[in-house]
Amino acid sequence: MVMKSAIKFLRNPFLLFRLSSRWFVECVTLLPHFRFIRQTKGTDIEISFQTWFLQKVAGINRHAYWPMHHSSIVGYVKNVLLGVNTFPGINPGCYIHAVNKIYIGDYTQFGPNVGLFSGNHDYYDFRIQTSNEPIRIGNYCWLGMNSVILPGVTLGDFTIVAAGAVVTHSFPEGKCIVAGVPAKKIKDLENDKCIPIEMTYKFNGYIETEKFEKFKSNNLNI
Repeated sequence: MVMKSAIKFLRNPFLLFRLSSRWFVECVTLLPHFRFIRQTKGTDIEISFQTWFLQKVAGINRHAYWPMHHSSIVGYVKNVLLGVNTFPGINPGCYIHAVNKIYIGDYTQFGPNVGLFSGNHDYYDFRIQTSNEPIRIGNYCWLGMNSVILPGVTLGDFTIVAAGAVVTHSFPEGKCIVAGVPAKKIKDLENDKCIPIEMTYKFNGYIETEKFEKFKSNNLNI
């Protein structure tokens, strides 16, 4: 009985493929170059082998220095400065337009379909950019699904942007929830509960934080 089960198993190409694929991925994560897969596993910013493969091998969003979902889009990558363990676009459907620079702090999270637009067009001549103010998002912020951040907006630390909100002006004080179109403050967060929490392993995109300053000076327009 055991022998028949073993033969049936070995003749199943799908199961063999799944096992061999899983074994390959597990082996890959042991390599120093892929430690980000192993070290982010089970966290809120988990980087999967599939994400890395589609991005760096298949070439979808290859120019981004941080992990992105294959359905997300980013423009002007060199104008984006990311903090520790902050990956805009790692969820599906995000659009990041950084023509006038985007600065994002540490441990800030993004839901699906979030839009960050640092530029806008003249009403009468769409070739002309009417805004040259960057977007600045603080530490420990959370941007809900389908929210949009428009040019020149600054969000302070611990700002939560509700799903579907369109943020047209700044909330630099942070520690609040904003919602609506245009977004308005609907709740202040309790100050003593806004506690910074750091992860053991720290990355700025795919780059270890301790090596990021050198990468920034050589590759970014920030």
